[in-house]
Amino acid sequence: MSREQNRPITDLGTLKALAHPLRMQLYRGLCVARVATASQLADQVDEAVSLVSYHLRKLAEHGLVEEAEPQSGDGRERWWQPSSEGVSIRDRDFRDAPERAAAHLAATRLFHEQRADMYRRYLDERPTWSAEWNAAAPDSESLLRLTAGELDELREELLALARKYDEKGRAAEAAGDTEGRENVALHMYGFPFRV
Repeated sequence: MSREQNRPITDLGTLKALAHPLRMQLYRGLCVARVATASQLADQVDEAVSLVSYHLRKLAEHGLVEEAEPQSGDGRERWWQPSSEGVSIRDRDFRDAPERAAAHLAATRLFHEQRADMYRRYLDERPTWSAEWNAAAPDSESLLRLTAGELDELREELLALARKYDEKGRAAEAAGDTEGRENVALHMYGFPFRV
């Protein structure tokens, strides 16, 4: 089945559905696994299967996840997959009303905190990763002088570059090249500031 590459979220209900701490963890876990059962995801997030199933159904109500083809012969297992390759949530889609702007800000803060937690976990586990992985993992800061248009152009180029490497990695993995391949999180932030 061909899925959307990047689903734009523009409605408040879908944003609120995703901006729940456990649901976002489940969505992210499902994006990494590509397909999984509620019990597999429950093991990852250390929650009850019934609670995970409930939250998966809530994500499905908003079209964020969907049932997947069974991956085993056990007909009792319900398999899930993301309904798109990812989501995009843009500030411009939530500026039209204070409630929408506040929900967008709350969601953005949650997503940032979860990403920061992922990075802190990597830092805590860094000694368990090889020198090769630690040398390859970027940690940099660039302080640029740009216009809003130039920053938007940079954002588009960085996203295109990330998509290129994602497609390259998925194609190699599909061809059986799994040696040394790991999940990699790439978090990008670009924002204006004044001193």
